[in-house]
Amino acid sequence: MQYQQGQGQTHQNMQTGSVPQQMNHGGHEIMDVGEVLSGAIGAMNQYTLLRDHVQDPELRNILDRQYQFMQNEYNTTVDCFQSGQDPARPTQTYNMQQDNNFIYGLTPTQPKKPLQSASEITDECISGLMLGAVKSCASMKTMAACETTNPVVRRVLADSVPNDIEMAYELSIYQNKHHYYQVPQYSQQDMQQMLNAYAPAQAPTQMPNNNMTH
Repeated sequence: MQYQQGQGQTHQNMQTGSVPQQMNHGGHEIMDVGEVLSGAIGAMNQYTLLRDHVQDPELRNILDRQYQFMQNEYNTTVDCFQSGQDPARPTQTYNMQQDNNFIYGLTPTQPKKPLQSASEITDECISGLMLGAVKSCASMKTMAACETTNPVVRRVLADSVPNDIEMAYELSIYQNKHHYYQVPQYSQQDMQQMLNAYAPAQAPTQMPNNNMTH
């Protein structure tokens, strides 16, 4: 996908004149994208630290695939952020390998509590930390994209958010399958009432005249 503006288009600063493509970034953008990149590094560092503690091969496979995707996406973001132009490697699409079947309802479990030592770490804890990391990345990218002026960087960030959502969904399904993450439901009667609490908007038969003279 190509993101760059039309050929020959220039940007202006009211005090200094023309802005080169490499410097086509606003102040909020510089700070927010810096937060995004630092957050991505933090997430990858966390995955690296956790990997040797993973017991379940399925979770290790998810961790490795997500880490590799994060790394490529990080490099794409750094590329366009530093150049202000289309990255050499466009944003890719993350495809999870899990199905999307959630198990609803609650079963009794032991109350959750913080670890007392590193030796207590489990796959439940690891998958929860991974889930928190990608949810944080999705939030930071969304906020940054809303403040980004460079069209290439803005589109790269916006296209990256669905990938974090997909990774979070994959992890939540993994957790649900192992009863780490349980999903309660309303009763069918309450749910039906909520589902039917909204109706489609209807177009007015005649638009109000806002040009009336008073």
